[in-house]
Amino acid sequence: MTIVFNLLIVLLTVAAMEAIAWTAHKYVMHGFGWGWHKSHHEPRTGVFERNDLYAVLFAALAIVLIAIGRHGAPVLWVGVGMTVYGFLYFLAHDGIAHQRWPFRYVPRHGYLKRLVQAHRLHHAVEGKDGCVSFGFLYAPSVPALKARLKALHGDRLKAPDAAG
Repeated sequence: MTIVFNLLIVLLTVAAMEAIAWTAHKYVMHGFGWGWHKSHHEPRTGVFERNDLYAVLFAALAIVLIAIGRHGAPVLWVGVGMTVYGFLYFLAHDGIAHQRWPFRYVPRHGYLKRLVQAHRLHHAVEGKDGCVSFGFLYAPSVPALKARLKALHGDRLKAPDAAG
């Protein structure tokens, strides 16, 4: 039963992290934390960008939780869930959506294509205001996002067909 309980904590944490990441992305990164996140909305000049500091902060929190719970406390499994989420974020966002890997994978259909399209639509707006799709592992439908962008900005988008 303990294994099932711990696995449940991990899975619930992964799901909760998407909600936490969405909220942090919309209200922190596109708010008072824009100074770091802005680098993500500009052309990258090196391997890292200032925005990567957010991943470092979340990783540090996960490490602290794992260390605190290393003797079996439930916070250990919360830290593991955060780590799993971070790995999924790295694969989906950094790897597939932004091609920050040494090899290229471009999804042609299904969930991953929708995720990439939604993230491109997120980047279709200059600056921090008026963006859509703040999730990293969940993406609303592309037509819904395009309609939201059109309602917010009309024809003033830098890349209106970003989701092709």
